[in-house]
Amino acid sequence: MSQTILITGASSGFGALTARALADEGHTVYAGMRETTGRNAPQVEAAAQYAKDHGVDLRAIELDVNSQDSVDAAVAQIGALDVLIHNAGHMVTGPAEAFTPEQLAELYNVNVLSTQRVNRAVLPGMRHRGQGLVVWVSSSSVKGGTPPYLAPYFAAKAGMDSLAVSYAAELARWGVETSIVVPGSFTSGTNHFAHSGHPADTAVEAEYETKYAGLMEQVAGKLAALAPENADASLVSDEIARIVALPRGERPYRVHIDPADDGSEEVSDVADRIRREFLTRIELQDLLAVQV
Repeated sequence: MSQTILITGASSGFGALTARALADEGHTVYAGMRETTGRNAPQVEAAAQYAKDHGVDLRAIELDVNSQDSVDAAVAQIGALDVLIHNAGHMVTGPAEAFTPEQLAELYNVNVLSTQRVNRAVLPGMRHRGQGLVVWVSSSSVKGGTPPYLAPYFAAKAGMDSLAVSYAAELARWGVETSIVVPGSFTSGTNHFAHSGHPADTAVEAEYETKYAGLMEQVAGKLAALAPENADASLVSDEIARIVALPRGERPYRVHIDPADDGSEEVSDVADRIRREFLTRIELQDLLAVQV
């Protein structure tokens, strides 16, 4: 059955791949991106060309997740939504100390506060209709192996993941489902590393280079070596499309797509089990899933 879907941060990477995968399944997909008449104009044209070439309903839409006005305008333009996919995010690389507090706040804004802006625009409609699906694109870094020089990004993704966990319980009685998708490190098919930000305090960054010279290149190289040859970013978009296609009430709470196997799934299994057991102990087990 065709559904109306909004994806944030869909100009490239997981977002663009997911938009195409879902459109191929017959859904009406809105690919949210900012600066649609500026730097992302080529991505808008690429989405339109894909829709034309494949006979699918894929539409780019202006959506700056850092602006509540932009979010509200986009959601009002779309109307009723069946699926919301939180994919927008930004990565930075470098020694944690070299980033200013303002830089961390900016990263938290993009990766965490943006989801709250979109939720406040989309969730009232889902709650009032008594159905909907919210997909959160998390990161294996939240609970898995965490190499250095990615601390601000890891901290922000952990904040987003924690928000997703709480939202899952708070939306269950409204009939709104939650799925948390956890990609591992994909060094090809996304622009995370290529477009990553860098510390503002270059003096501190230079000091760290005296002890950690070439560390980021070493991390990137090792992560690439750990991943199997077929570890393409489309594994993530394909999994999201699979989740969306599942019947209501059968969507998984959390799934991992982690070719490098950094341990996140093992830790998450324990954390999610404890969550289930605790909610059951306090007689809130109905919050573990929507009632169908």
